[in-house]
Amino acid sequence: MPVGAQWAAAATGADLGAARTQMGLSLGWHIVLACLGVGMPAITLIAEWRGHRTGDAAYRLLARRWARAMGVLFAVGAVSGTILSFEMGLLWPGFMGAYGQVIGLPFSLEGIAFFIEAIFLGLYLYAWDRLPPRRHLLAGLPIVAAGVASAFFVVTANAWMQRPVGFDTEDGRVVAVRPWEAMFNPAMPSQTVHMILAAFMVAGFGMASVYAVAMLRGRRDRYHRLGFLLPFTVAALITPAQIAVGDWSAHFVADDQPVKLAAMEGLYETGRGVPLHIGGIAVDGELRYAAEIPDGLSLLAHWDPDAEIAGLDGVPGADRPPVNVVHLAFQAMVGLGFAMLALAAWFALCWWRRRDLPRTPWFLRAASLSGVAAVAALEAGWVVTEVGRQPWIVYGVLRTADAVNPAPGLVWGFALVAAVYAVLTVASVYVLRRMARDKPVPIAPQEHDVTGFTVV
Repeated sequence: MPVGAQWAAAATGADLGAARTQMGLSLGWHIVLACLGVGMPAITLIAEWRGHRTGDAAYRLLARRWARAMGVLFAVGAVSGTILSFEMGLLWPGFMGAYGQVIGLPFSLEGIAFFIEAIFLGLYLYAWDRLPPRRHLLAGLPIVAAGVASAFFVVTANAWMQRPVGFDTEDGRVVAVRPWEAMFNPAMPSQTVHMILAAFMVAGFGMASVYAVAMLRGRRDRYHRLGFLLPFTVAALITPAQIAVGDWSAHFVADDQPVKLAAMEGLYETGRGVPLHIGGIAVDGELRYAAEIPDGLSLLAHWDPDAEIAGLDGVPGADRPPVNVVHLAFQAMVGLGFAMLALAAWFALCWWRRRDLPRTPWFLRAASLSGVAAVAALEAGWVVTEVGRQPWIVYGVLRTADAVNPAPGLVWGFALVAAVYAVLTVASVYVLRRMARDKPVPIAPQEHDVTGFTVV
């Protein structure tokens, strides 16, 4: 009997649907906080460093306020991350029971990175007026390193689910486990870099969008201007690199997950000189209403306009992911990515010509939407990655239906978790709005010069 098949004998469609929905909700909620936890510390440290280097009090006030928000987001993220870790074992015992020994190493290392991040975040927050400025700045560096490391370790585990290596099977049992080979699997390089850059884009565009809204409301003082410029510049510089890394990831998918690529493109028939589809929707086994770029997919996937691209006809229907979900999510991710690239180019051109923001209010209006766009692109990308891997939880090795917990009542568990996330969302937004509007930040003795700002 294949690994995990004993679970399939008892699992129902309702169990599987509830488990997948709950996992999707948890991942989709937590990943936004995780991205802010990776990107915000670096941007905050840049602001603090600029404040010390230039003597500009606005930078230090921004760093102080961003650090307080980081503390709130880290606490909420720790709750959602803990829920996720429990869900891995409770919802997918067929996966963790059989392959936990293979992929446990990055989860263990992520735990160590989490504790380092927590320790130094506490030191950074509560020693602001107790450490000399330079030492306080240095105390923030481990937060950045641990945040990036956490993202790296978690994504290596997901990359292994896309390209499982580092073990052998014997009579349906996992043997000869090689955890380092599993962690540094072939999908790891492109997927980890793609995720970490996405985190900085979410943090940068998200933080900048808050100040873009304030500037549209007439708050054009130096504090709000720098609050927009610093995170937006970080995100704008990363966006072109992210487009290039996305192309790198697409090449991996083309070589190692051709069924996922076919779903991303809504390609049903294998062929040569395959066009690149823009838009469209899959109906009755074909993609309709899409614009086509002749030979575009063959050229992008294999640098050959006549290269063969495998279609969905190469696998049985039971082995295909839901095409419309994957295709539309991929179109949304790419479209939003290029929209943010255009916004970044608009900003770069104006800054290069006259060292100023574009003067039309349409730029700030677009920038105010960039945070939402970055989050939407992030979620769409994860839908492509996770739904495109279906029906496999471990690609080509273990089906999702064979890994789900067969116990009844998973629907009630999903309802409970959804209620918890609703409460967390409302509480987080309420606290952050209170911090932004009503609560002045405590000022350290050496920062008496920031008290002149109305936003203190």
